[in-house]
Amino acid sequence: MTSSTGPDGRTLSPTPREQLRELIAEIAVVRGRVTLSSGREADYYVDLRRITLHHRASPLVGHLLLDRLEEVGLGTAEVDAVGGLTLGADPVATALLHAAASRGLDLDAFVVRKEGKAHGLQRRIEGPDIAGRRVVVVEDTSTTGGSAITAVEAAREAGAEVLGVAVIVDRGTGAREAIEALGVPYHFLFDLTDLGLA
Repeated sequence: MTSSTGPDGRTLSPTPREQLRELIAEIAVVRGRVTLSSGREADYYVDLRRITLHHRASPLVGHLLLDRLEEVGLGTAEVDAVGGLTLGADPVATALLHAAASRGLDLDAFVVRKEGKAHGLQRRIEGPDIAGRRVVVVEDTSTTGGSAITAVEAAREAGAEVLGVAVIVDRGTGAREAIEALGVPYHFLFDLTDLGLA
């Protein structure tokens, strides 16, 4: 981690946001030609599972996203649960749940299956029931918004009020516009300019 020097000459520790940005740049940005889930090609891939499942980065994700939600008026007093489409959303929702708990706040998490189970309780959404509750759909990153939109639709079908979508990295490739077209606010921690990829 890089540090800076304060006006008095003392070394300043990087902020949590700076720490997370550096971790993303160091361990999640993979250079080389790749095909994205949307079918588009790019010269790099941002593998955020390397962040959301990392021992230092995951707690930063939880606290920074929780801070971001509070900044836009979606703190735990307004939001009952967070979750999204498995697999990308799962560690993000868990990081938020743990960050809230560490602050003495109540926040549940939920998982949206790609398809309903054919056995057991045959639930499409796992975790505490979200019917009648206020939720935020989360994702690590989104290219077209498809996964987040699927999760928004599933949450609405389950009777939840979706207050927003929040991601770690916005790729600037149409996800925001597609999600906002559903009447759902879209929030993110970093864009490609923040990561030096624009």
